[in-house]
Amino acid sequence: MANILTRTANNVFDWVTARAPGMMPAYRKHMTEYYAPKNFNIWYYFGSLALLVLVNQIVTGIFLTMHFKPSAAEAFSSVEYIMRDVEWGWLIRYMHSTGASLFFIVVYLHMFRGLLYGSYQKPRELVWILGMLIYLVLMAEAFMGYVLPWGQMSFWGAKVIISLFGAIPVIGNGLTEWIMGDYLPGDATLNRFFALHVIALPLVLLLLVVLHLGALHEVGSNNPDGVDTKHGPKGNRWDANKPVDTIPFHPYYTVKDLVGVGFFLILAAFIIFFAPAMGGWFLEHDNFTEANRLVTPEHIKPVWYYTPYYAMLRVIPDKLGGVIVMFAAIAILFLVPWLDRCKVKSVRYRGWISKLMLAVLAVCFVWLGKIGAGPGTDPVETIIGRVLTFLYFVFFITMPLWTKLDKTKPVPDRVTMHD
Repeated sequence: MANILTRTANNVFDWVTARAPGMMPAYRKHMTEYYAPKNFNIWYYFGSLALLVLVNQIVTGIFLTMHFKPSAAEAFSSVEYIMRDVEWGWLIRYMHSTGASLFFIVVYLHMFRGLLYGSYQKPRELVWILGMLIYLVLMAEAFMGYVLPWGQMSFWGAKVIISLFGAIPVIGNGLTEWIMGDYLPGDATLNRFFALHVIALPLVLLLLVVLHLGALHEVGSNNPDGVDTKHGPKGNRWDANKPVDTIPFHPYYTVKDLVGVGFFLILAAFIIFFAPAMGGWFLEHDNFTEANRLVTPEHIKPVWYYTPYYAMLRVIPDKLGGVIVMFAAIAILFLVPWLDRCKVKSVRYRGWISKLMLAVLAVCFVWLGKIGAGPGTDPVETIIGRVLTFLYFVFFITMPLWTKLDKTKPVPDRVTMHD
């Protein structure tokens, strides 16, 4: 029986190869003959996990669109229908809503790993830029999906965020009306957000992911040591021309990633079945109430993954200034490959200044997220938010200086296997 199955599989494989001869070279280039450094650690799980969550969002999103109605009169009730009457609809909805938050968790950790090991430095600048474009599109995609359930926070969050464009001189008011399609969020807003969320932005996101992976596989993966892998007769008994310090991505890292996937799915299942709202962090309590333009929620705030930038917006007293600071906080991330002047990539071999600055950046971002999720009425918290915003920008603006002045340790010639 096994022989019959093997012969059948080989015949099908040969049939496909004869008619699409370019598929096997592409498979070998990106899987079995793509050589990755031997010393990947836990930080390298998050790229594959982001791809896993992307697939989850697309698949669950397809099922949700079968029952969702993008109109102000029916959107909220259609979500209730999915939750209560569609068989396993509650599971699909919670997989999608939890997946959105998990997506940002793994993406933020993936970005932080890039900062840790200098994965944005030459020759990987394009990989970083494409990754940042993915982050930007992901934020737009998540915002439009956040509006669709048409709960209280969806409506008022959309109104507040879209109204920020009104701060732009001359064209602000017209741009705000054009985005909403009306003077207030309504049917027109839901319809265009639904089209963008379901069709346009996922296509752009998938294209950017393919380009991101393609650019990465052209230059090769970075590693925790931040050193180039060596070529030579040692280390690979199959081909002396292959890198010494690397192993084929498939099957070695595909199997290793399955371990990370297993732990990740257990965590995701625990959240979905026991705490899908995560105390209001993943699903706000106000969003379980239908949108009412006559009743304003006590505290209007975005989902947790936007709160660091929302805090920056809120602590600046001038509206236009706050909008500029918020968008500048995202835009400056694109410049990191050219701001870093250190000759050493990995934080392992950098001095105490780099480690301290990276720790300060992480603390600022998390603390700003906490401030952005609060009511914003505490004057002391506002002052702290301004200090944290200042330190956030200091990290990037002064990066050319402290990366050049920081003392570094000798970098090994080959990748090491220690943590």
